[in-house]
Amino acid sequence: MDQPGAQDQYNVTAGELRQFVEQIEHLEAEKKDIAEQIKEIYAESKARGYDSKALRTIVSLRKKDKDELAEQEAILDVYKQALGMI
Repeated sequence: MDQPGAQDQYNVTAGELRQFVEQIEHLEAEKKDIAEQIKEIYAESKARGYDSKALRTIVSLRKKDKDELAEQEAILDVYKQALGMI
């Protein structure tokens, strides 16, 4: 009698698992599309004379907390000064 219950549990789990896998696959496809769009924007900005590396740095910096960014910049300035780069 345990077998039918166990089989029912497996079927429910398999269906739920399938949903998770399909959701992940869908999101991965969306992620790929978005990455392609981002790549196109960087290419367009480069074609218009902007530096892609600088743009990537700006985007990265804007993601950070202001306090974290200020601390990172202060440390960078100290290191640059120590190396005679300023």
